[in-house]
Parts: sequence; structure tokens; C-alpha cells
Amino acid sequence: MVDDVVRALGHLSLGTRLRRIGEQLQSETQRILDDGGLSVQASQCPVLVAVERLGPVTIGDLALALGITQPGATRAVGLLVEAGSLEVLKSEGDARVRLVALTPAGKALVARLRAELWPRIDRAVAELCRPLAGPLLDQLDALEGALRDMPLPERVAALREEAPL
Repeated sequence: MVDDVVRALGHLSLGTRLRRIGEQLQSETQRILDDGGLSVQASQCPVLVAVERLGPVTIGDLALALGITQPGATRAVGLLVEAGSLEVLKSEGDARVRLVALTPAGKALVARLRAELWPRIDRAVAELCRPLAGPLLDQLDALEGALRDMPLPERVAALREEAPL
């Protein structure tokens, strides 16, 4: 087995390790979405939730709510507009202001995600994190090991068998 150089670097590579964990969780969440027959990217889910919660919202406010750059928010919105989940409207008070809103298809998608998949994914990630205690690097070791031992899709399936929604 090859040594995990990033892990061996300790705090020096904390950002890399967090990104690695995030990418794995996002990739495995994507597998769950794909298996559920949903044509949405895992990375787009926070955008959909933010627009649902904030109602029609400017790109700038959406970027702030998500903690991303305005160009990043613009790209994400553009993809969701192409997919038919979002629409861009002109503000009634100022025609120069563009607002992002869910389309009826977007509302249906969010409702399905909220009812069928997000609770299971949330429970699986909570179960994955439950045994973590102690120093952060040890917690990261435990989290990465737990994901290696049982990827998120398997955790979702196991939780579904234990307690269906």
C-alpha cells in the first residue's frame, strides 16, 4: 500500500484533506442522485435550496448566501436555467435587476429531493460523523476511514433498510 502523503503532512495539508473529503462526499452524493434517477448535480443542490428559501433573489445575494463568488453563482444559475429548474426574472421595481427563481419543474425537483433523498443523505452523513471525537486530525482520519469502509451510497441503503422514511 502506498503511503498517504497528504495525511502524513498533518495540519500542513488540512485544506487538501478537507477538500478531498468534500469531493468524496459530493461524488458519492452524486451517485445517490443518479441512482434515484434525478438529473441534478450534487453541487447544484445548495443553489436550489438557497433560491427556495430566499424566494426570487439576485445573483449577488445568492452568492453571499452560499459563500461563493458572483461568477460561480452566475455559472451555477446558468446551468440550472438550461436544465429548466431556475428562471431569471426582471425585478418589478428596477428592470436592471435580475432575480433568480425556481420554475415549477425546479419546485417539483426540490420537493422530491427534500422528500426522498436529502433526509437519507443527511442521516447517512450524521451516522458517519457520530463516532468522531478528539483532535481534528484524528477525526479526519476516522471520517476518511469510515468513508473508505462504507461509502455514502451504502450507508444510505443500510439506513433505508433500518428505518424507511
